[in-house]
Amino acid sequence: MPSRTGAALRAGAAAAALLLGVPATPAAAAAPGWSAAPAPGAGSAPDAAGRPYFYLEGRPGTVLKDKLSVTNEDKRAHTLRLRGQGAEGTWIAFSARTVKVPARTRADVPFTVTVQPDAAPGDRSGALVVTGGGHRSEVRMHLRISGATLSALSVEDVRVVRAGGGGGAAIRYAVVNRGNTALTPRLAVRADGLFGAVLRRDARTLPVQVPPGKRVRLTERWPDAPALDAVDVRLTVTARGGAHAVASAKYTAAPGWLLAAAAATALGAAGGGGAWLFRRRNRSRMASTESGARA
Repeated sequence: MPSRTGAALRAGAAAAALLLGVPATPAAAAAPGWSAAPAPGAGSAPDAAGRPYFYLEGRPGTVLKDKLSVTNEDKRAHTLRLRGQGAEGTWIAFSARTVKVPARTRADVPFTVTVQPDAAPGDRSGALVVTGGGHRSEVRMHLRISGATLSALSVEDVRVVRAGGGGGAAIRYAVVNRGNTALTPRLAVRADGLFGAVLRRDARTLPVQVPPGKRVRLTERWPDAPALDAVDVRLTVTARGGAHAVASAKYTAAPGWLLAAAAATALGAAGGGGAWLFRRRNRSRMASTESGARA
């Protein structure tokens, strides 16, 4: 039986912690008492090391089957709810949306994944979600839709703009996935000015994945862009499967004072030309008047 002195000391410590603004140590969250994993084979127990996620493969229009194991290690029964998650989560159908698992029991719940007839070949991902008793567990699912894959992309809307603040420029462009499989693009950049090369960047992998049919807008920083030059910028984008695209844009770089001087010169030339034209027309009118008077 704990002593009154020990209880008093603990109470005093808690009170001191509150006064000093130190939060009391929270109690550890209670374990859910159940777990979810892909169903094992041959009657063995679920083993996350051997089968950490679901892997299913099939052609468009096929129905794939598997089982989800829910193990209740608690001393009481648990009622759990099942659902799919992700873009392909709507393809998942369980034999029962709710399952009651008795104490010390494992339940294997069959489910199907119906691959849509118009689904494009390639890799997809999703998850099977189990919730109950205020807890949630996700079991990942990798789905490969077999069939002919097409890797194709395009580079669009390429333009070069002056960067604000620190100077330089920025190359803005869009990568569009024209195929039916997700692509991780690689980008190479080159730019040539009036007197030769001003930029060379070898191909590197971009930190983005472009799903089929999607457009991703990207920006390539160019801090040491020339301040005075006429430049042709060329982007080359590639990806696995032979995807390849090239696009280019022109960029005229000039300092602000030079642009202002050019504008002033142009305005001056236009004004001088207008004055000359006005004087010429005026002389023509006077000549016509004098000829009429003599007649």
